[in-house]
Amino acid sequence: MVFIAFFDVAESLLICNWCSRYQYLYPATIRHTLNIAPALGKWHSRLNIAYTADTGVFLMSSKQHFSIVIVGAGAGGISVAASLLKRKPDLQIALIDKAEKNYYQPGWTLVGGGAFDVAATERPMAPLIPKGTTWIKAAVAGFDPDNNQVELEDGSRIGYDRLIVAPGLKLNWAGVEGLPEALGKNGVTSNYRFDLAPYTWKLVQELKSGKAIFTQPPMPIKCAGAPQKAMYLSSDHWHRQGLTGSKINVHMYNAGAVLFGVADYVPALMEYVKKYQITLNFTHNLVKIDGDSKTAWFVKTGADGTKETVETHFDMIHVCPPQQAPDFVRSSPLVDAAGWVDVDQKTLQHKKYTNIWSLGDVMNAPNAKTMAAARKQAPIVAVNILSDMGVLSGIAEYDGYGSCPLTVEKGKIVLAEFGFGGKLLPSFPDWIINGTQPTRAAWILKKDFLPWMYWNGMLKGREWMVTPVTK
Repeated sequence: MVFIAFFDVAESLLICNWCSRYQYLYPATIRHTLNIAPALGKWHSRLNIAYTADTGVFLMSSKQHFSIVIVGAGAGGISVAASLLKRKPDLQIALIDKAEKNYYQPGWTLVGGGAFDVAATERPMAPLIPKGTTWIKAAVAGFDPDNNQVELEDGSRIGYDRLIVAPGLKLNWAGVEGLPEALGKNGVTSNYRFDLAPYTWKLVQELKSGKAIFTQPPMPIKCAGAPQKAMYLSSDHWHRQGLTGSKINVHMYNAGAVLFGVADYVPALMEYVKKYQITLNFTHNLVKIDGDSKTAWFVKTGADGTKETVETHFDMIHVCPPQQAPDFVRSSPLVDAAGWVDVDQKTLQHKKYTNIWSLGDVMNAPNAKTMAAARKQAPIVAVNILSDMGVLSGIAEYDGYGSCPLTVEKGKIVLAEFGFGGKLLPSFPDWIINGTQPTRAAWILKKDFLPWMYWNGMLKGREWMVTPVTK
């Protein structure tokens, strides 16, 4: 059964809030609300709903099939859809994601340091969906790559010719005992959550003495420098108040064995560690926290592999949670032994299923999981898919580029840019930005330009400085 509803896209919005089986699809421009759910009557149990932004047509059917299906409407998913449509506007693309908001997550570090407005990091999803894309507002339950289908939570299936997997990763808050219950009170915070980043800044301002802890879990995590970004910005505030060392003792507990994975940037970072009198505790992995008693427990791994539990008190603790691929990805046939989507690190094409590509945090290429990486990957995936379709010729290759703007103080950043194997891949000559040194120019880039570029460039398929070259 197919039901087609025509209406003016600029004036209309379908909201099916009465039945969980309906998928929610929104136009790019919304002014008024139209609820046509009652018209569906007895067919509600059989129908899926999809919205095609440029036609104003709702197609409701028990089966749906698209040329390209993209799982995830975050930074990677939206930008790759935009890059595809930029090159071939008539593609039939479906974006599957139940989220109603899109977030500029790199801004949360600045929010936690009192340098950015949290409201500026959030926008409604609907206007960001590229024109010509069908948005299926639903949660994905699994993949059936042998039959070229994506399964949704309600049991329905979406067919595809080619699939792009870009749902991001899962923040495993429950991976630390007691953490979900402790967050947001008693000095326990994390810039990895939209609602908690302002709490971080509140704690930083209010803390006048005691022990401040910043944790980093085992790799991989999104933006490996984020835990120490929070530490440096917090310490900078305390340092300006004359509190570091004398009244506030700052400790970093890092599950890894080094401060930063690319050695070229470590000397500049160590200068700030010394300036803020930070105590570094390596091979300490946070396993338990009690907010009421302000106690944290770490498992310390010795050089010989032996483990011991270390208990410590805190007055404030910023936690970076352990991270993994989403559950519906980890349980699928698409992953490697570690649970990440298994791709060729250069082409980003799946190693087994050749009509599947992946980008962003969810796949297993050995690059830094950053938004800058997704920005570089999106046009590469777009070009390689269109090449596979015979629309373009040649293959684009990813060099592992990722960027981590390390906010070492309010007003200066060490702009780490590197690729596979830690090879430095600077975007600017040293006379503009020397990435191995703290610079004001990098701060301006991070705070003032990159957020604008995300909303107005990356999500719209504008590939400034990242247009791929094919071989």
